[in-house]
Amino acid sequence: MPSWAGNNLTMTQIQTGGRSGAIANRPLLVIVGPTAVGKTSLSLHLAQAFDGEIISADSRLFYRGMDIGTDKPPLTVRRGLPHHLIDIRDPDSILTLGEYQRLAYRAIEATLARQRLPILVGGTGQYIWAVVEGWGIPRVPPNDALRTSLGALGRDELARWLRCLDPESAARIHPNNVRRVIRALEVTLLTGRPMSELRRKQPPPYRIKIVGLRAEREWLYERIDRRVQEMVAKGLLAEVRTLLDEGYSPTLPAMSALGYRQMAEHLQGTLTLAEAIERIQFETHRFVRQQNTWFREGDARIDWYDVGSADWRARIVAAVDAWLRNH
Repeated sequence: MPSWAGNNLTMTQIQTGGRSGAIANRPLLVIVGPTAVGKTSLSLHLAQAFDGEIISADSRLFYRGMDIGTDKPPLTVRRGLPHHLIDIRDPDSILTLGEYQRLAYRAIEATLARQRLPILVGGTGQYIWAVVEGWGIPRVPPNDALRTSLGALGRDELARWLRCLDPESAARIHPNNVRRVIRALEVTLLTGRPMSELRRKQPPPYRIKIVGLRAEREWLYERIDRRVQEMVAKGLLAEVRTLLDEGYSPTLPAMSALGYRQMAEHLQGTLTLAEAIERIQFETHRFVRQQNTWFREGDARIDWYDVGSADWRARIVAAVDAWLRNH
């Protein structure tokens, strides 16, 4: 039995850093990188090599019925190798960051309890770092009446209130961002504690290794363009039409995902099919540049591997093996 097996924690213990050094020794492998770089195939390879289970950190994989446009691992693969946090919401529902963090920790704990290696995989940086860094996420539901009252105060008065009640948040949030100022005041007033205090990070009780995949940008763009064409050939347009026919509005947050918004615009007659495909490719290129702001090559926490090198996969396997043995 691995030395870290059998030490599962409650959510409270996770959020307070665990109970002991032995608990904190339990491994969590993380795979990050831009879209289309090869994270999914690597995660499958490592899960098979090290008896692991995959926990998705991709915000587009949460939704049922959105399979082709998200390049979701097929059911045949998921039935043979456990995956978590895929197909957990209908497209007209929302999964908050706090809910995602709790579900991810729960999946990690369940995987460890089965004496298997949890592998957190995805390109949604906010979700990755919320888990890895243990972000404090206030569990305060919106209060419409309070928000209305605060909104009537005006920008300058709201900023003054926030400076008095939560100077740290006031220094971080620009007064022009009235929505965030109101949220900070809402949390502070309803909990009696400054939101900045509630949002402080508490690293979770895991021994974490982060593997980052990178590629030359032009190579990656070409790969993205081919993948978009493959999605269209597999039936992306029909998938979007089915979702719309089932009553899911094109204005839903889920339907704004890459591929779905553009195909919906084509079905509405505002884009030709060729224009929609080109728009998906262009927007995906832009999305890759945004992902780079979350996963920086200068981040010492991430061990980067260039997928253009001949032996990159073998080197990752060797590094993970050494990391698991070195405890």
